[in-house]
Amino acid sequence: MELRLLVTFEKVATVLSFTRAAAELKYAQSSVTSQIRALESSLGAELFDRLGSRIRLTEAGERLLPYARQIIELTDEARAAVTDAEEPSGTLTVGTMESLTSYRLPPLLELFHHRYPKVRLSLRTTIGDGTREALRQGTFDVGFLMEPETEHAGLESRVLAPEPLVLVAAPGHPLAEAAPDAAPGAETGSGAAALRTEDLAAVQLVGTEPGCPYRDLFESELTERTGTPPPFMEFGTIEATKRGVAGGLGVALLPRMAVVGELTSGALTELAWEPPFRLYTQVAWRAGKRLPRHLRLFIDSAVRLVREQTAPLP
Repeated sequence: MELRLLVTFEKVATVLSFTRAAAELKYAQSSVTSQIRALESSLGAELFDRLGSRIRLTEAGERLLPYARQIIELTDEARAAVTDAEEPSGTLTVGTMESLTSYRLPPLLELFHHRYPKVRLSLRTTIGDGTREALRQGTFDVGFLMEPETEHAGLESRVLAPEPLVLVAAPGHPLAEAAPDAAPGAETGSGAAALRTEDLAAVQLVGTEPGCPYRDLFESELTERTGTPPPFMEFGTIEATKRGVAGGLGVALLPRMAVVGELTSGALTELAWEPPFRLYTQVAWRAGKRLPRHLRLFIDSAVRLVREQTAPLP
């Protein structure tokens, strides 16, 4: 089996499209088709079922795929060891989400840009299910998750830090009368009680799109406690959500890391509601994947830098 045929097979198997595989590999589509046929001929087995405009792996293709990936990864590792043993190099496709890209990862990205200039990082913004599936398929080399669970089928992961969430509103919002440092149900110094989930039933909520982990958990909690799906005014980004809240459009549940500046400046105020769920920022990769040197360095650096960011002050 020729390596180039396995590379083409792995790409087609990952994206399940001859056309897309040809574009990503910079081949003519006819060349991709010819290479797959040559591989099938050498193995004496069909690797794909052709279903009109769609394709899927046959049982033989499913069995071959993990071996193809191992061979490709070993080849890349051997090439790196021989040609550039001193300085890490290569490309890493990184799945992440907006809040982490903006507020957690800049120190990591800056470190790699300056310390490992031959490592090319390609960031792909996805959330939750999309990141996990892309890691399992091999589309992403590594991904960052913000999830309540810390174990994921088909993946290995390391927890970097718990990710506190905070309910915020514009100063002067009626719910801001409850003190943010009171325990749920406790009386505050001003005589106002901390908020209960039921107190949010009639409040206009501002949030990111469905699929965002903290938005989905917040919505599920409110629906379970009030019996009615809450109304959300949806914004596409965290920055737009913060502006909407600051403008008095409603309240939003956001990661504390994303609103530290606004809370400090007084543009937003923290409401006295404690989320009954926790999220954890994690770094993940496909289980059983042989990690090349530059990927191991990236994961180790992510663990160290994020933990340094979130460590309590002495």
